Order: sequence, then C-alpha cells, then structure tokens
Amino acid sequence: MLKSSLKLAIKVLARRKVFTAISLVGIAMTLAVLMIATAVLDNILAPRAPQSNLDRIVSVSRVRKHGPHSTEQSNPGHGFLDPTIPNLPGTERVTYYKEIQTVVVYDGQRRLELPYRRADAEYWKVLDFHFVEGGPYSAADEAANRQVVVITEDVRQKLFGGMAAVGKMVNIGGEPHRVIGVVPIVPFTQQIAYSTLWVPLGPPSDQERKEFMGNFEVSVLAKSTADIPRMQREFETRVSHLPIDDPKTYTEITSGLDTPFESIARALTNNELGARGPMVLRLVFLALALLFMTLPALNLITLNLSRILERASEVGVRKAFGAPRRMLIGQFILENIVLTVIGGGAAFVLAFFMLQAFASIEFIPGAHFDLNLRVFGWGMLIAAFFGVFSGLYPAWKMSRLDPVTALRGGAM
Repeated sequence: MLKSSLKLAIKVLARRKVFTAISLVGIAMTLAVLMIATAVLDNILAPRAPQSNLDRIVSVSRVRKHGPHSTEQSNPGHGFLDPTIPNLPGTERVTYYKEIQTVVVYDGQRRLELPYRRADAEYWKVLDFHFVEGGPYSAADEAANRQVVVITEDVRQKLFGGMAAVGKMVNIGGEPHRVIGVVPIVPFTQQIAYSTLWVPLGPPSDQERKEFMGNFEVSVLAKSTADIPRMQREFETRVSHLPIDDPKTYTEITSGLDTPFESIARALTNNELGARGPMVLRLVFLALALLFMTLPALNLITLNLSRILERASEVGVRKAFGAPRRMLIGQFILENIVLTVIGGGAAFVLAFFMLQAFASIEFIPGAHFDLNLRVFGWGMLIAAFFGVFSGLYPAWKMSRLDPVTALRGGAM
C-alpha cells in the first residue's frame, strides 16, 4: 500500500513540473538556512578537537549574589571555587583558567593585540590539542612561574613568518616569554579552548584565595556522561551551604556546574533564570525556527490549495468509489512529505556549498562547519515536519470535497 502511494505521489509531482519546481526552490532555500544554523550550533556544542570530550565537560563561569535591593555577578574566585569544586563525585580531571583577555605583543616595530588566556597545566589534559610543534607547559613550569607560552599557527605566521617557533622569544605585555608549543587555530565558537596565546596560570596568591568573586573559570571532566547529574546535584548542595559574606545585602547565591548548552543559556539569560534557562533557550530556538518556516509554509499551503482545485475531479472519482477521508488525507500529506524530503536533499547540497564558501572566506577563522550525519538527520527531521505542517490543512480541505460537486469541477 505504501509503495503504491509513493509511486502515485512521485507521478503527481512529476506531472506538475512548474508547481514542483517553485515549491522545491522555496523549501530548499528555507531548509538550507536552517541546516547552516544547525551546523553552526553543532560546531559550538558537539564534541570536536580540541574539545573532543565536550560531552563529559561541565563548567562554572558565573556566580550571582542576590538580595532584596542589590545583585552582583561575575566570574568566580577561589573563595567560591575551592569549597565547591574539589572531589566532586565522578570527577576525572579539573582545570582552572582565566577568562579571555587581550594582551599587547611586540614584534620589533609592530604592536599586535591578541587574545590570550592563563590556564593551569591540567588544561592540556582536559582538552586534546594537536601540537604541530613542541608541547604544552607542565605543572613544574606553572609552579616555578616560568615565562613560557603556547601559540597558534596564525600567531607563528605573524611573528616568525611561519618558520619554527619553539625556543624563540615573544614579548608579551612587556615581558619575554619562550615559545614551547604551537597548535592549530582555535575558533572562538569553542568557548573553553579558544585563545591565540596560553601562558601558565601560576599558583594563586593569598588575596586570590580569599576572593569570592574573581575572573576564573573552571571545567570539570567527568569520568562518564552518566556522572554529570550526580556532580551537578552535589555542586548545588555545596553552593547552598556556602556562607554569605554580606548577609545584610545578599540573601542568595546562585551558580551552576553547566554543560556547554546550559552555560550559553545562563549567559544569555544573565544568570537570572537558573535551571529554567536551558528550557527557555530551547523554546526560543524552536520559536525562531518555526517563525522562519512560517512564511514558506504559508506559500506552500496556498500552492497546495490551488493544486487541490485542479485535482477536484480526481478526488471526486476516488470518493465516489469509496475512498475514505483518512486515505485521501494520508495520500496528500505523503505527497507533501516526498516533496519536502526531495527539497531537504537539495538543501543539504546547497548548504554544503554555502558552508564551503564560508570556509574559503574564513567567516569564522579556524572553524570547520560539517554537514555530518547528525546535521543531516536534524535537517531531514525538519523537512518531514515542514511537509506535514504545510500539508495538513490542504489535505483536510481536499478530504471535505463533495464527490458530486468535485466531479462537476467545483469545490467546497
């Protein structure tokens, strides 16, 4: 039954070549944009080097103190992290690093402003950078406050013309640093790994150990994804037991041991929605996708309705011979799904070439947008939903045609 319905759907679409072509162009353009957006999100949230363990990483990047008349939030300090992070159940490794800053690098007569990050030695074990030269600094380098630096390939090109850089000196902020490693460019979409220069974090000062708020971030690598909920619950318990340093001003401390998506949601909602942030962000993404699809869906509905009027006699004959309404509705929706799936295939090809164009112009330096099976699966799911959504009303309208009126060429 399904096989014959598919054959009929393909024959109907082939018969109305102009309609099919117009519909395919609209569907392909709409789905191509959605696939590109999905590929960008996949680049941000899916595990890929050097964040190959991203599905096992949870991070603390914001702390919020709230009171009846005052709110303060910033990156955490050691005064917050030291009581809440060590020895969480299911932890494999923990890395402390500071948020991205800009530093001045001097190269003879040139003055470059580059993003740089201070990170501890564990950073290179939580992440899996590929070193094209040298290697990472060690815990001994960090403990001794050695002036060493890891740089990216584009920085090597700017400073040394692409020649070997390990062992050479770089003037960073007026202080000489010895290059010990070179890694490929990291796109800014990889929020934990991103930088162009990395220097040892160094042991915290006595003052830093006391500061509740600071400019640190922490990422925890779980032994498995199954350990993450347990780690988050324990973290929340520890935060709830933290003493508030100024109880007259603040009555509540909130933070989160967040997955990458939860971290983005916390940042976009300004840390005010707490655990509800990810759900709200998902709803926003869904609403934007539906809104973007609404106009082409309405256009397709209009085209489908006009096609129904042209097929009134066919529908009248089928109803006169006893075809049930559900069969007619199913047939028309199937035709629409076939159309949108073909459009989805065309969108996949179109999105591939558009992403190749983005890569050639370095739309996001260092980023590699892939149309992998995960993106393709989401694209086909969107295409199927688009087909059902745009075909429901025309199919319902078709099923309500009166057989006698339809056979005379009319419609209800």
